[in-house]
Amino acid sequence: MIGAMRSDNIHIEITADVLLKAYSCGIFPMAESAEDDELFWVEPKHRGIIPLENFHVSKRLARTIRSEKFDVRIDQDFDGVMNGCAAPRLDRPSTWINHKIINLYKELFEKGHCHTVEVYQDDKLVGGLYGVELNAAFFGESMFSYVTDASKVALVYLVARLKYAHFTLLDTQFVTQHLANFGAIEVSREEFQRRLERTRVRRRRNFGDLDVATPATGILQLVSQTS
Repeated sequence: MIGAMRSDNIHIEITADVLLKAYSCGIFPMAESAEDDELFWVEPKHRGIIPLENFHVSKRLARTIRSEKFDVRIDQDFDGVMNGCAAPRLDRPSTWINHKIINLYKELFEKGHCHTVEVYQDDKLVGGLYGVELNAAFFGESMFSYVTDASKVALVYLVARLKYAHFTLLDTQFVTQHLANFGAIEVSREEFQRRLERTRVRRRRNFGDLDVATPATGILQLVSQTS
């Protein structure tokens, strides 16, 4: 179940600052479709998270990462990632990412609170993800892939970066089978709020501290650490 809070009679302008405040309270915006101009607030009764200490990488995916067939970059092509996440697919004719979502998160990106993980092959963007950084929490928003494993590689590199910087919460909003394969679980709204509260006082490094030149073996060592 999704708890959506709409304002039908009172117009409240959603700005980047309002958006950050919403994340600090455990809610996030969505649109009915990319063509819909309206946004509504969502607070799931059951929240998806990936416990960073239990993140799982399959042997096959680990081999793909060690092959270094992909080049992974951070915060270099916000527009490309957003376009990839918003684009329709055969299994998803329309997304919830409309132009208001794109503009809001671009403002957060410019303020340093939104980040992209980008996966390239032969210098072409083939996959990635984006999300919001707040205190010691990272709120994953969406991911895309044009070639096999590209979005999975992006997620592995994201987790390595979060663990290196001592983040404590990776929010996935909901749990899909794709995310469950990495260790995603559901927690109650109340449990999510408790975990979110703890991120406000957690000391950590910065999202950008991990060297982008860290080799694949170093990335896999980071994600396999349990503490």
